[in-house]
Amino acid sequence: MSFEDACRFLFARQGSRIKWSLGPTEGLLGVLGHPERGFPCVHVAGTNGKGSTCAFVAAELRARGLRVGLYTSPHLVSVRERVAVNGVLITEEAFADWTSTLQPHIERLDASFFEATTAIAFAELAARGVDIGVIEVGLGGRLDSTNVITPLVSVVTKIAREHTDYLGPDLASIAREKAGIAKPGVAFVTGERDPDVRRVLVDEAERRGADPVILVDAHRPASPNARPLGLLGRHQHQNAWVALAALNTLPPPFGPVGDAWPESFAHAYVAGRFEVRGKWIFDVAHNPDGARVLAQTLHDTDPARPRRALVGVLGDKDYLGMIECLAEEIDGFVFTMPHTAPTRRRWDLRRVERELGGLHVAHEFEPDFERALERVQTGAETVVVTGSFHTVGDALARLPGFAPVP
Repeated sequence: MSFEDACRFLFARQGSRIKWSLGPTEGLLGVLGHPERGFPCVHVAGTNGKGSTCAFVAAELRARGLRVGLYTSPHLVSVRERVAVNGVLITEEAFADWTSTLQPHIERLDASFFEATTAIAFAELAARGVDIGVIEVGLGGRLDSTNVITPLVSVVTKIAREHTDYLGPDLASIAREKAGIAKPGVAFVTGERDPDVRRVLVDEAERRGADPVILVDAHRPASPNARPLGLLGRHQHQNAWVALAALNTLPPPFGPVGDAWPESFAHAYVAGRFEVRGKWIFDVAHNPDGARVLAQTLHDTDPARPRRALVGVLGDKDYLGMIECLAEEIDGFVFTMPHTAPTRRRWDLRRVERELGGLHVAHEFEPDFERALERVQTGAETVVVTGSFHTVGDALARLPGFAPVP
């Protein structure tokens, strides 16, 4: 099986219904001899901030001379981005080999794309001899495919409304699902600020036997002698404090770290998180909470005007709330349709046009992504690309030299 064959086979399974069972993932890992049991892990969940928190944790563990595996999702341009060891991505050959090995079992177990890639990730990290893995939850927590591990620490960054059709209709329901990664006798760390939501997280973690349960004051300012963070925006201070708290629960040689951000946090990197490349800014904000953070960071950093934004959002998101958040910091919008957006989740641009009748900021609709990418640059001193991982990834793939994968 070639890499292209493997991608075609797995991507065709992206539409698989979420079955809410760890069974398929456990079945695939059983075929592989349970590689997830061969190395310790840090497990990170949350609505927003989990990718950045993983990046901070991984940066410090690497700075300690450890061989660090990282599993994140979704990817921007290539599925290879999801699995890395000390920054080196899984090769096309390895990805194809694991897929070929698992193909009959993926079909037998009716495993989804994410269940299959999770098994591949654990197999690859074990095969490459990692000292520790940093594992980002995909969706929710309790029944997420990654929740087959017993980590050294479980982390929930913060909670916002998302995937209410799967995780529940309110913040309390979502929090209970996220806290489902808590394990008996394992430290549980959260940076959630809302007292009601925090209480739900703590209650659920304690009910599951987590110990200790650590509440992080994620909104305290950076210490005066702190080095700059590798990720931009004041919201990254919150993620850095959560990452520090998680690191401080770890036994030697993984931790503890101390009371101040380590120097390694200045080297943390994750693509598409207020990533500035010349006049371009790429940010994967895909819900109102993420859009508010993006707007705040634009306000704080004050890039050159006029600022024009290329925006493509999935139809099941609160796209009106997102656009409203961004409108104060953007001088013109181009709304478009990224090629990689799943057909059944695409937003209806004609409907959006009707619903945005009162938007006071200049805006236009261009469903053709390539034309939209050209039009958004017209008259812009700063171009912001946002709305989803699909929008950012499709833009990076089409701009010469910008793709995050070599």
